[in-house]
Amino acid sequence: MNITALSAQRNPLKPIVGKVDESAKTKRTLLIVDDEEGPRQALLMLFKNVYHVLLAENGPEAIELARLHSVDAAVLDLRMPGMSGIEVLNHLKKLDPGIEVIILTAYEALETARQALRLGACDYLTKPFEISTMREAVATAMERRSLSNEIKGYNRKLVQLQEDIHNQKLHEEITRGQGEIYASIIHDINGPLTIISGFAELISQSIRNSSRIEGDSLQSVKVRISEILLQVNNCIQISRRYLSFLRGSAGQTTRVSVNQVLSDLRELLKAHSDVQKNSLIIVPMQDEVTAQINGTDLIQVLLNLTINALQSSTQPHQVEIRGRTILEQLSLSSFVDDSEGRVINREGFRNQPPLVAISIEDNGPGISSETLEHIFEPYFTTKPAGQGTGLGLSIVRRLVEQAKGAIHLQTRVGRGTSFTIYLPTREANLNS
Repeated sequence: MNITALSAQRNPLKPIVGKVDESAKTKRTLLIVDDEEGPRQALLMLFKNVYHVLLAENGPEAIELARLHSVDAAVLDLRMPGMSGIEVLNHLKKLDPGIEVIILTAYEALETARQALRLGACDYLTKPFEISTMREAVATAMERRSLSNEIKGYNRKLVQLQEDIHNQKLHEEITRGQGEIYASIIHDINGPLTIISGFAELISQSIRNSSRIEGDSLQSVKVRISEILLQVNNCIQISRRYLSFLRGSAGQTTRVSVNQVLSDLRELLKAHSDVQKNSLIIVPMQDEVTAQINGTDLIQVLLNLTINALQSSTQPHQVEIRGRTILEQLSLSSFVDDSEGRVINREGFRNQPPLVAISIEDNGPGISSETLEHIFEPYFTTKPAGQGTGLGLSIVRRLVEQAKGAIHLQTRVGRGTSFTIYLPTREANLNS
């Protein structure tokens, strides 16, 4: 009897080939499980020079060997005392679904064969077996194992590639988003800076030829300096808001008087060249209402929408801004997205009354369905090259969404356009 086989019989948790040489480390591992000595030894002699062979005489020993070693394929006797080959098959597959298993039995039964194949056995042979048939079955099992490992390797590479692509896209999206923010800072600050420049020029004109300033002239200079300081403060708040966004923290949401914002908007635009060419009507609310949004954000929203409305046509036209209170929850199902309307932030809108609605309406040329489809996209503009950044409405969208508000855009070609901003008027944890 082979000495190594006897050693393996006494201590089946060790490799049966005794001292393993370096070449054995590269061999596939074959587990043979049979409660009879004869079949174990026959299979050992058949495969010991081809594979790294492990022997077990019962199910628990086989399972323990599979825990300690990386088994590629196993030959299992079907009928063994204590634990059947089917049970061992089930345990091996739980340890490693990739182990290929050949069931070996002296009692062929069709239902048992079906059960073995359902559990993942790759072959089913009867005793006594032909050597050529067993070699072919084990070789096929090892090929299946190799193919399975290759597929797993390809899957791992695919997963890693997908992760790398995702990370690259994420990096590009972050970079693109930060680029949009930097461009937005320039866009948003440009308005206050234009007003500062205008008032500074007016002050310069009033004092250019004067050695002393007094009376009405002094009062006018004081008013204009006050406006300049207000716009400087707006620039600071805009910068802080975007810096907060870049650091990954949401800006602090505050309450702001809608009438105060409408009054500030009137002052901001009174010297604007587009106001001089058109009719701008700002109607204050009858009741004092506060909106749940940062004041500077609301001014930026209304300023962008109003200037867009004023510039919607080269022909003189009218732009009207007014607010109203809504005491009931909005029926958003009545707001449809079609060729004449869009709703923004339908899902994120905090639709809890009372709400405030601020409308910016013009009687200009309206918006075509082709333009309407892309109007809120960053960098989309209908203005000639060099005359628009295409960021105004994307900024409006972001600020309104951040405040849990909604935008309803309605337009008719040849009849005009209205943007209605819906905003909550109090904290979400308060009862309506």
